[in-house]
Amino acid sequence: MQSGNYAIDGGMLIGAHDEGVSLPAAPAPTTLRPAATTRPRTHTKKKSWLRRHARPIVAVLLMLLVLSPFLWLVQLAFKPAGDLFEDSLLFVPTLDSFRSLLQGNFLKSFGNSLLVSTLSTGMSLLIGVPAAYALTRWQFQSRDRIALWILVTRMAPPIAFTIPFFLAYQYLGLQDTVIGLAIVYLTFNLAIVIWLMQTFFEAVPVALEEAAWIDGCGIWQAFWRITLPLTAPGLAATAVLCFIFSWNDFFYALILTRTNAITAPVAIVNFLQYEGWEWTKIAASGTLVMFPVIVFTVLVRTYLVRGLTAGGVKD
Repeated sequence: MQSGNYAIDGGMLIGAHDEGVSLPAAPAPTTLRPAATTRPRTHTKKKSWLRRHARPIVAVLLMLLVLSPFLWLVQLAFKPAGDLFEDSLLFVPTLDSFRSLLQGNFLKSFGNSLLVSTLSTGMSLLIGVPAAYALTRWQFQSRDRIALWILVTRMAPPIAFTIPFFLAYQYLGLQDTVIGLAIVYLTFNLAIVIWLMQTFFEAVPVALEEAAWIDGCGIWQAFWRITLPLTAPGLAATAVLCFIFSWNDFFYALILTRTNAITAPVAIVNFLQYEGWEWTKIAASGTLVMFPVIVFTVLVRTYLVRGLTAGGVKD
């Protein structure tokens, strides 16, 4: 092919002195189409905002739904007696209902509940934790049967033990006493402690205790220094449950107490009289009864969450 002048004719490149050589023609210019209409950004932002905050919104709504009875009780406690049955939520708060409780005998009942629940929880942990450790670690005959017998004590209704407890306490002089009521609560709290703590002790590897034995620790030294600190979350969760069960008990406190050891749940019933129900005092006393449980739970909330969720996720 010789050099020369060239020209483009359609799809052919033609030279002045050469034969035509077929070359691809330049692409035709493309026609630009108008851009498609896009969705408004505000709609996209709203959708993304809902996706990000859907779970917190649902959680808050569920929390308000669950706490609505308690919030209603608290607002009744601070509401004036004259506006108690008004539909309006706007009112001037007052402490008259709490002052009337302080002037009565409710504080004594409140102190009895606090003392009985604390004693029962302490005794349950003091006896139940070593028992659960022994049932978990030591191999002996009838170990499973003993654990089952302990659980059976929680299967019978409380009314089945009412007459035996009443007659025994009347004979022993423990009726209408704080220590007698704490012993009764020990009977059902002990089963809770043993069965819950067995689960947490089984989660602790035996190799850790064996390493402590090699280092010179005894059985109980390894228990106090190694095993018990590792099960602190379970211990906290068990203590909270025992305290709540003792604090909320009404049946045994009603049967086994009269005046000296009467507890707060029984004292609240005294506000329901034939002349009329003292709703402001009932709301104020109910608010005070909730307070210790909330404080106790908040103080051990870290261990409580870890204890209640232990075993839910496996590594």
